[in-house]
Amino acid sequence: MLHILTALTIIIFILICAVVYLIYVFIAKEDVITKMKEEHGKLLRSFNDLDEQAKLIVRTDLELHKTREEMNKRLNGLNALQRTSRQMIQALNEGEIFQRIPPALFEDLGFSHILIACVNADNVLKTRLSVGYKDTRAEAILKEVSAEESLKSFAHPLSFNNCPVKTRQRIIQIFESEHFILVPILAQTGNIGFVFTGYGFNAPALTHGDEELVTILAGQIGQSIENARLFEKVFLSSQQLELKVAERTKQLASALQKVNEISKKKSEFISAVSHELRTPLTSIKGYASILIAGKIGDVPAPVKDRLAKINTHSDNLVGLINNLLDIARIESNRQEMKFADYKIKTMVDNVADLLAPQMTAKGVKLQLRLCPEVENIYADASQVERVLINLLSNAVKFTPAQGTITIEVSPTLNEGFACFSVSDTGIGIPATEIQKLFNEFFRVDNEINQNVKGTGLGLVLAKNIVQAHRGKIWLESKVGAGTTFYFTLPPSQKAFEEHLTPEKNYAP
Repeated sequence: MLHILTALTIIIFILICAVVYLIYVFIAKEDVITKMKEEHGKLLRSFNDLDEQAKLIVRTDLELHKTREEMNKRLNGLNALQRTSRQMIQALNEGEIFQRIPPALFEDLGFSHILIACVNADNVLKTRLSVGYKDTRAEAILKEVSAEESLKSFAHPLSFNNCPVKTRQRIIQIFESEHFILVPILAQTGNIGFVFTGYGFNAPALTHGDEELVTILAGQIGQSIENARLFEKVFLSSQQLELKVAERTKQLASALQKVNEISKKKSEFISAVSHELRTPLTSIKGYASILIAGKIGDVPAPVKDRLAKINTHSDNLVGLINNLLDIARIESNRQEMKFADYKIKTMVDNVADLLAPQMTAKGVKLQLRLCPEVENIYADASQVERVLINLLSNAVKFTPAQGTITIEVSPTLNEGFACFSVSDTGIGIPATEIQKLFNEFFRVDNEINQNVKGTGLGLVLAKNIVQAHRGKIWLESKVGAGTTFYFTLPPSQKAFEEHLTPEKNYAP
């Protein structure tokens, strides 16, 4: 019995252990199942996330592909516009501008219907370029656009995407294109036309990039038209100016010829009259001299005084006639000049000695400044001495007592000619009268000239002598501070023959 109980106990224990083990195994499987369910949920969520990411990648790839196509299209369009713009810029008239716009440009941009129109001189819209429309249809479109108030003078681009519904429907009806871009051609005067581009019905919608390209094209057309019109205006003005210049040049040439003829006749007249006057003057002077000498009898003192005045005035008149003759000869190139190389110091000393008594009597001091670099001149010594005598005499006349006169000789700026100057510390000359000094018979209106007689021909003769030596003469003066006369002469025969002139633009 004991054995049976022991065996039963063992069996029960084994059964209990088996039940406990089964319970443990079941619990463990439940944990595994739970963990597996959790892992399955994670995997399912990860799969869903991957699925969403894959869809996003596909959508992004499609968008990128679409964007790339759009960018390529815009890039191709911009390249085509750049080529066309270069062609349009070179056009010199409006008609040529549109001839330089190839229809292939719009094929590159992908449009099927194109119509470009501009107003003519009569402000009427005219077709400039048409693709996808027959000529009759294009003309009908322009009539409808001209009659449409909303399209007569619009200033901003209109497209399928941005214009009001009523305007959009009207444009679609007129141009027979469902998707369109209508851009004004603007100039300084305002709207002068338009560029229309579009697709037919059941076509893809236009993009913002398409609108930008067409706007750029319209702007370039407007700028090219402005440039062509400006060029045409400038060209016409240039032609008119050339005609006016040619006509004016012809008139001036004719006037110059008449002036030269008059000047020649004047010189001939002065020469003839001077010769005619010289003979009777010589007789008058001769008879006056005979009477004064008493060769035909005694002459009372009062009569002798008057005969002396006749003799003096005759001398003055002979001097005037001689000056007129010399001026006429030089102007007509009939004065014989004896050119040779002369020492400047010798000429200046001769003139200074000649006028020394006048300067001594008036107490005027003379200074000589002769540059050792300039020793000789190529000139007619007697004629140049006449110039120096005239200028030095004027300086003595207009310089007050105890004043100073300076004769200076120096090289000119380009070392081509010798430059003489005669300066004084006299009363000076007003600026308004400086340009008149070289006119025949002109004398400055001042107190000294009113009391001292003169002919007004000395400076004219000096100018002609200097110009005959291919030099220049001018002056600088300030009232109350004195006057300086300048003139230039060639230092050598080579300089004279090459007609060298100083760099300074001297006033004649």
